[in-house]
Amino acid sequence: MKPTVGLIGLGLMGGPMGRNLLRAGFPLVVWNRTKAKADELVREGAKLAADPRGVAEQADVLITIVSDPAALEEVLFGAKDAGKSSGALDGLRRGSTLIESSTVSPELARRVAAACAERGVDFLDAPVTGGTWGAQKGELVFMIGGKAEVLERVKPVLEAVGKKFLLLGPNGAGQTVKLGMNLLLALQVDAFAEALALVTSAGVPAEKLMEVLQSSMARSGVLDVKAPMMVKGEFPASFPLRLMHKDVRLALELARDKGVTLPCGAAAYATYSSVLNASKDDPDFSAVARFWKR
Repeated sequence: MKPTVGLIGLGLMGGPMGRNLLRAGFPLVVWNRTKAKADELVREGAKLAADPRGVAEQADVLITIVSDPAALEEVLFGAKDAGKSSGALDGLRRGSTLIESSTVSPELARRVAAACAERGVDFLDAPVTGGTWGAQKGELVFMIGGKAEVLERVKPVLEAVGKKFLLLGPNGAGQTVKLGMNLLLALQVDAFAEALALVTSAGVPAEKLMEVLQSSMARSGVLDVKAPMMVKGEFPASFPLRLMHKDVRLALELARDKGVTLPCGAAAYATYSSVLNASKDDPDFSAVARFWKR
């Protein structure tokens, strides 16, 4: 029999992951802060739990993928109600595994790992990359901190939602690399937005910059996806700006903790902050190009 999988967080990434777990035949128990987001998965065969603890109590493998550190702390540690926590950690059985796929700080990942160890629960910090299209296709890439034997044991579950599983070191390593990678992606998109503003202000059409970009060393995977959106001025959210803003903030906080100066990261954070504060919608992070449109 396949292990029962719990899934907490059914947003842009978690929703498609749940669908792929069902397609692969895994019994699935779900919870989401906004209940309506669970309705479709329940119609497809998932069970809906009353709270995060209810998911964990039924799960052999629990996956969490929520928006930010505060949301993760809430679903894992919960609020005390008449002496009983609603948090998922208190529902996990000894011998089960928690896979944490949100993007949070390495320090929080290690704190969760310690709480799991006290309960006899295995833990992997395993943030993902691949965008909504990767989640839909089951082709996510996992950046993993933890033990190799734990990864091997849960790999059949991960293979239902991902295509590559990179073990990067002990707990916290997955989150550290994810923050470094997202910092780089943020800088690349911000740099293209600056180049776009420069070229178009000089009277050269944006498409000419795109033509050279696609034929030169300036080409990159993220710009293959984001540059056409930026040229059109259309920003449907594959990776929301609010989440990239949060990730750059976490990278800067980690840098301060380690005594590392990130001048480009700090400048980009200011630009993303300006656009986020001015946005009345929930756009993709490529909407940083709006900074030069105002």
